[in-house]
Amino acid sequence: LSELEALMERMKRLQEDKEDEEASQEEMTTRFEKEKKESLLVISGGICAFPVPFSFDDEIVSTDVSRYIEDPGFGYKDFARRGEDHLPTFRAQDYTWENHGFSLVNRLYSDIGHLLDEKFRMVYNLTYNTMATHEDVDTTTLRRALFNYVHCMYGIRYDDYDYGEVNQLLERSLKVYIKTVTCYPERTTKRMYDSYWRQFKHSEKVHVNLLLMEARMQAELLYALRAITRHLT
Repeated sequence: LSELEALMERMKRLQEDKEDEEASQEEMTTRFEKEKKESLLVISGGICAFPVPFSFDDEIVSTDVSRYIEDPGFGYKDFARRGEDHLPTFRAQDYTWENHGFSLVNRLYSDIGHLLDEKFRMVYNLTYNTMATHEDVDTTTLRRALFNYVHCMYGIRYDDYDYGEVNQLLERSLKVYIKTVTCYPERTTKRMYDSYWRQFKHSEKVHVNLLLMEARMQAELLYALRAITRHLT
């Protein structure tokens, strides 16, 4: 099977499995913890099979990026140290954008919550209902896996989501691309872009970029707004 056909087959199988039998809450928790730990090992250019000494802090920020920042050490840092057994988790059900973040940000800055919410929903639901040459395809499962994987990298967990879907739908090269774009965008290369979903249209891959950026922005907002809520209470 081609890369595209294999992906569509996995999507179909996931849907059938979900209809037949749902994973238990304990199984979904285990799958999230596994995915969260593995996401720490994903680095630009490859995925490490085992924890290795590696620090992006040791690298020099490129000249093109450093001209825009005052602190050369400013940038993404993993939410936990590699090798830790108990990694911190932000349970989305305890503080959601819909029930908590939206109302707070609207109170702090009138109407901005509505604009942000519209932007999140528009990008999350954006689809041509196509996958390369295939038409009338429901891409919901795939879009949800992309969005939730970004949040997983930020330690955010959705109790009602089976993270086993992430490993089945997002292959190695795509995970590398996702982490690079969302955490180290200045390191994104055309080779990385070309290395995943080779049969897809450029417009479909642009959709992926938009979804990754909005997922990252929402994750950052959730942490910031939760901290403000705790401060106010």
